[in-house]
Amino acid sequence: MYRQGDVLLVPVSAGEVPGTAVPAPRDRAGRMVLARGEATGHAHVIVGPDTVLLADRDDVDRLFVKIITRARVVHEEHGTITIPAGSYRIVRQREYLPGAYRYVAD
Repeated sequence: MYRQGDVLLVPVSAGEVPGTAVPAPRDRAGRMVLARGEATGHAHVIVGPDTVLLADRDDVDRLFVKIITRARVVHEEHGTITIPAGSYRIVRQREYLPGAYRYVAD
């Protein structure tokens, strides 16, 4: 597993990526954003020449990434981490509020 701040990449087998997964839209700058900070506007971004960010059509908050050789996760306030080839599920940290859960605000 790989963690950068409130984003966790969990290795999964290729078969665990849902068949309904499609390439996730990129932001206006063309980046593959794993999570965007609501408070700061900073983003956890994955970059790599042969990396594909996928979103489940049935649940757009459910993200996966496929990496053929290697990729890097970058963020303005965290150190860059290198991710080896493989398939990963993206998990965002949540926090409990009375009666509900929400994603951690960055």
